[in-house]
Amino acid sequence: DEYIELLAIRDAAEYKAASGSGGLPDFIAAGGGIRYIVLQSDDLDGDIKAMRARGIDVSNAVEGRRVTPSGIELKWKAATLGANNALPLVFVQHLTALDERRRQVPGAGSHPNGVTVLDRAYIVTDNLDAAAALYAKVLGLPQPAIVKGTVIMSNMAVFQIGPHGLGVVQPYADGPAADALKRRGTGSFQSLYRTTSMGAAARWAAEHGLPPLPRGVRNTGEHAMLATPDVACGAYIGFVGPE
Repeated sequence: DEYIELLAIRDAAEYKAASGSGGLPDFIAAGGGIRYIVLQSDDLDGDIKAMRARGIDVSNAVEGRRVTPSGIELKWKAATLGANNALPLVFVQHLTALDERRRQVPGAGSHPNGVTVLDRAYIVTDNLDAAAALYAKVLGLPQPAIVKGTVIMSNMAVFQIGPHGLGVVQPYADGPAADALKRRGTGSFQSLYRTTSMGAAARWAAEHGLPPLPRGVRNTGEHAMLATPDVACGAYIGFVGPE
């Protein structure tokens, strides 16, 4: 049900006319990466109402549409957080049924690298306690206990949203999170995917010209490996699973 959306600016003048500034040109110029984590809702208007009741500054739902190259019309509505709690989150409710959306890419979800699901997305901060409290308020979830992440060398508060984790982290030593915080400041920096075979993921990467990916051991004892920003469009892309 989840996917990565890649964005590039085709026509700078057209983009500026359509969006004002939008911030995307600056984000790309700084090296790209993960700009937003998008959370799917089945009742966006209700979620907006609930967020506002918790004192969260959030926009109204705005409808959007596009037609794929194969002629499939996709519709959705989305909301963003306001300046009073500007976090790298966007909320979306798809108005086009999942089966119809899947028609645009036959066989989507069957990857030679063995990836089956987004395990976690990570956001780095320089004040974990304050950030975790704010994310709990925005999401309407209990504030998680802080755990130690041994691959990204960070203390982490992980919100469980269905089968996916949203990790808000603060580095305690040099590592991927500290690098992301130094390079780009607070914000989204990594997505971690569960694979049925770390060997398959490593072979697929090697066959497509990537150097050997750095490996580490999670606090769960599982092995993980990371594609680094220099080979992953400015982001950290992780894989976890059995050998």
